[in-house]
Amino acid sequence: MFKGILIEKDESGYRAGLRDIDESQLPEGDVTVRVSHSTLNYKDGLAITGKGPVVRKFPMVPGIDLVGTVEDSSHPGYKPGDAVLLNGWGVGEGHWGGLAQKARLNGNWLVPLPASFTPQQAMSIGTAGYTAMLCVLALERHGLMPSAGEILVTGAAGGVGSVATAVLTKLGYTVVAVSGRPEEADYLKGLGAKEVLDRAQFSSPGKPLGKERWAGAVDVVGSHTLANVCATTKYRGVVTACGLAGGMDFPSSVAPFILRGVTLAGIDSVMCPTPDRLEAWRRLGSDLDIEKLGVISREIGLSEVMPFATKLLNGEVKGRVVVDVNR
Repeated sequence: MFKGILIEKDESGYRAGLRDIDESQLPEGDVTVRVSHSTLNYKDGLAITGKGPVVRKFPMVPGIDLVGTVEDSSHPGYKPGDAVLLNGWGVGEGHWGGLAQKARLNGNWLVPLPASFTPQQAMSIGTAGYTAMLCVLALERHGLMPSAGEILVTGAAGGVGSVATAVLTKLGYTVVAVSGRPEEADYLKGLGAKEVLDRAQFSSPGKPLGKERWAGAVDVVGSHTLANVCATTKYRGVVTACGLAGGMDFPSSVAPFILRGVTLAGIDSVMCPTPDRLEAWRRLGSDLDIEKLGVISREIGLSEVMPFATKLLNGEVKGRVVVDVNR
């Protein structure tokens, strides 16, 4: 038996809670991992509370991240004792995820834990930080240099935004952060943001084109925010889109793209090919100031996940939430 967060749905309704789970209930997979840490992300909050159609089968263990030690493996790439981590691949949605003390997984979804990070540090980064790094890599791939001008980061006090702000700053970019929480201004400036703007400036319908300001952007919000970011991006600027906290719609026009040559680069971290994952984690090892992780993240125990999920959806949690599944 092991402990985990289990989501169930039947004639009695939708419910989630901390349960004792029998190992025989684990899903199919060629690698069994003794999990040490997981995380609590926005998507996990939606799954646990039932406020979003995230879970595709029941019962389900949520948790889109995990790190731990291989306990048993028939996969050629992993052996017992190996330290591994996982981000995405639909775990916590269609396959049992990381918010439990054990996980059975497809070994092709795993990557080795980088030597530069402890398990706790890797989860302080997690899917959010790995996604932020994918955004930075996309900006670089499109030729965006620090000398090009300001980079806007929306939802900056969240997990993706916090890591993006820290990484971009270390790489020499000038970061302007957007947040709906003015009380987090000092936190964001501590991560390197030169300026903090109120999200109200971006969240209402705007013009097809506005005054050019941003050389590039990392957007986790979508909807009117993404539209307004694109409308105010400089000629041949690059906007990376990786989230939908403000909605799935995109009420924009083609004007930024055909009149200013703006590039809108979509970032998917869930099904991202393994070589790109390895490169993102390699770059995080060199381009993220490890000391910032202590500022970006907090750690909770498995028993605290339920109330924290609600706080997360209410916008009451900044940065990253690491879950020690053994306390």
